[in-house]
Amino acid sequence: MDKIEVSLTVNGRTRAALVSPRMLLSDFIRHELALPGTHVGCEHGVCGSCNVLVDGKAVRSCLMFAVQTDGAQITTIEGFGDGDLDPIQTAFWEEHGLQCGFCTPGMLASAKELLDHNPDPSDEEIREAISGNLCRCTGYEYIINAIRSAAAKLRAADPAAA
Repeated sequence: MDKIEVSLTVNGRTRAALVSPRMLLSDFIRHELALPGTHVGCEHGVCGSCNVLVDGKAVRSCLMFAVQTDGAQITTIEGFGDGDLDPIQTAFWEEHGLQCGFCTPGMLASAKELLDHNPDPSDEEIREAISGNLCRCTGYEYIINAIRSAAAKLRAADPAAA
């Protein structure tokens, strides 16, 4: 099968590559770009562990082909923060919003999409935003607390956003 050239921006860095038309975005990110933070769980789009941001929207990278992202801006967990923890990551750590950590990269992508569009979400809006992410460890309450805390941190850092 002929390969197709794609050019995209991943975590602020422009990348170009030749990819098979059927290569999944999750495989491209993990194997071609050597960014292992994107976790692959169910490979059926059910668990949300592989969520990344594509043009600011959380998407399941196991259901998207890499060629579909030509020209896109992609943010993986490695792109959160600039060498330091992002406020959302800090809130997850402080509020015990993670245990084993497997769902965390996808959960953070969902949380970031929510908070980028809604700086002061209700608990119901938080639950809706993470409803496509499965966590087998936390029982979700700590995750909801973490997202609520992250929202407060982000509003405090940028009062104009509130």
